[in-house]
Amino acid sequence: MSTKVSIDKYMASGMDYESYVELSEKLVSEGRSTAIEDSEVFVKYAKLNVHRMNRVGKTVQLNNQLLDAVKSISAPMKWLVLSESWCGDAAQNLPILSMIAESTDQIQLRVLLRDQNLELMDQFLTNGGRSIPKLIASTAQGDVIFSWGPRPATPQKMVSENKASGAKSYDELAVEIHKWYAKDKGQELQEEFLQLFKKHI
Repeated sequence: MSTKVSIDKYMASGMDYESYVELSEKLVSEGRSTAIEDSEVFVKYAKLNVHRMNRVGKTVQLNNQLLDAVKSISAPMKWLVLSESWCGDAAQNLPILSMIAESTDQIQLRVLLRDQNLELMDQFLTNGGRSIPKLIASTAQGDVIFSWGPRPATPQKMVSENKASGAKSYDELAVEIHKWYAKDKGQELQEEFLQLFKKHI
């Protein structure tokens, strides 16, 4: 990729993962979410996602192949992740992205709220949409190495196929996708990052 981002600006304005979780929990306790224009639906999703993040953090373990690949990273990387507390895919994937970053001193991760950073989001659209979570990995100088998101290939295929067919409602599809996440336990995401590291590091 030839894209370059204003890495220092975004890293400075981002949160570490723990602060993002704390913010999500605080807002839920106040009946709010990170949405700029909040609603009962967003708050309901945000409350579910606090539980999801905590569960994923306690139940998913990084596999040895991925950990070995992470240990081979020889140059510092900056990871920016665009997210929102109401996003179910973010709740399932962001804890694992944080685990990967925490397993090495070479990755610094910061979380940015999507709707407060649309100028960055719009450089990394998925099929024309502002889908999250979206991870942007760059060098310390801001040269983009790769991006990932908003979800592993299998649930992404489920979303794409349903968008084409319209067979399931949003809620019906969400139930299926979260069942898939529960069964997969982060393995497909880890495999995708193993391949990204092999290709780019």
